[in-house]
Amino acid sequence: MAEQAEARRYDRVLLKISGEALMGDRGYGLNPPTVERIAREVKSVHDLGVEVCMVIGGGNIFRGLQGSAQGMERTTADYMGMLATVMNALAVQGALEALNIHTRVISAITMNEVAEPYIRRRAVRHLEKKRVCIFAAGTGNPYFTTDTAATLRASEMNCQAIFMGKNGVDGVYDKDPQKHPDAVRFDHVTYDEVLQKHLNVMDASAIALARDNQLPIIVFSLDEPGGFRGILAGEGTFTSVSDR
Repeated sequence: MAEQAEARRYDRVLLKISGEALMGDRGYGLNPPTVERIAREVKSVHDLGVEVCMVIGGGNIFRGLQGSAQGMERTTADYMGMLATVMNALAVQGALEALNIHTRVISAITMNEVAEPYIRRRAVRHLEKKRVCIFAAGTGNPYFTTDTAATLRASEMNCQAIFMGKNGVDGVYDKDPQKHPDAVRFDHVTYDEVLQKHLNVMDASAIALARDNQLPIIVFSLDEPGGFRGILAGEGTFTSVSDR
């Protein structure tokens, strides 16, 4: 028990992952083994007694901005993107429940047959009962990204940090490390530095909301097995975003 308490530096966190994280080596959609691997990562943290909520993007199925750029009306495109996040949330829910983790998919768009509507106090109660809450459909409003939804939900749930699980990147760099071998990784950056240097962490609205609520952001790689649990304990390679 003492070992678990030492490993658990946080009591409640939000894990934000992109829809592309669920693709694996596919170019589109869901790769079941990848979904199962991510579910095992979440389970390893849940087993420590940490209360976990999640926000998952929808870019593996549909991106509102890309649809808009191709001539689709922006509001319609964004709603389609929100529905894609619901599909991903249901996939992760299925993988977690196969591991005997109780979950709730909570949607910002009412669809009672497949998900609970978002009610803050009910969601908090689910977390207190050690259920993993997967927040879907963004904020329920067009023109807002799932980054902003993640920061909003983390603030509403009184999470102690947002963990940004990235594909192929183990933190925040001054430029894209996959295109520039000389890219420099930061151990820590402030919210203002992220905004001023246009670093690829979250969109500006999400960063500003995190800054206003003093909500730390931990950026790490999802590729390393056991990485989420390790990063939670302060081990491994990551970048922290906060005021100090």
